[in-house]
Amino acid sequence: MATRPRQSTPTVIVIDDDQGVREALHGLFQSVGLAVETYGSVREFVDSKSPDRPGCMVVDIRLPGQSGLDFQDALATAGENRPIILISGHADVPMSVRAMKAGAVAVLTKPVREQELLDAVQSAIAQDGERRAEARIREELEAKFAKLSERERQVMALVTAGMQNKQVAAEMSITEATVKLHRGQVMRKLGADSLVDLVRMADRLNQATSKTSRN
Repeated sequence: MATRPRQSTPTVIVIDDDQGVREALHGLFQSVGLAVETYGSVREFVDSKSPDRPGCMVVDIRLPGQSGLDFQDALATAGENRPIILISGHADVPMSVRAMKAGAVAVLTKPVREQELLDAVQSAIAQDGERRAEARIREELEAKFAKLSERERQVMALVTAGMQNKQVAAEMSITEATVKLHRGQVMRKLGADSLVDLVRMADRLNQATSKTSRN
């Protein structure tokens, strides 16, 4: 197993029961400046309690115990969205289709061409960076939203649904001046520069709520 990398270094987690493959991939990824952790099975990886860090996973489809496909499904069920690349010496079309539909970045056949694998890994790392950046933005927005009063949340919901101030006032049985006051407070607390910004923030919050309810 590789030494624990620095937090800022993208890490490729390799899970393959073939020691030769693990060693070859370890050397390949290190040669391009990536940190690497290698495991012989899903159980070994789970038992290691490896922390979630930026990067991706390269997993053999056919593994002793839990297969790469089943592991991919388990990650998705648990809400773990780390990008995964699946490799196999015997990947058939149905297997590949299932993996791609489940969100795999790529399904590659052994012996894997080095450049093809490196390209897939770089794509997966970029996707992971975007996912983590979006998660940080959403967490910051949720923290700000939590500080809104109930009335401010009501005004925000109606305004971002397309209602004009006077319509919101009538809906909530308050004055239009009060609506403008609450609307201004909402934009200030959330850091929205315009109504368009506020609508985007509302959409992001709604998407986060939808994902949470599905999980």
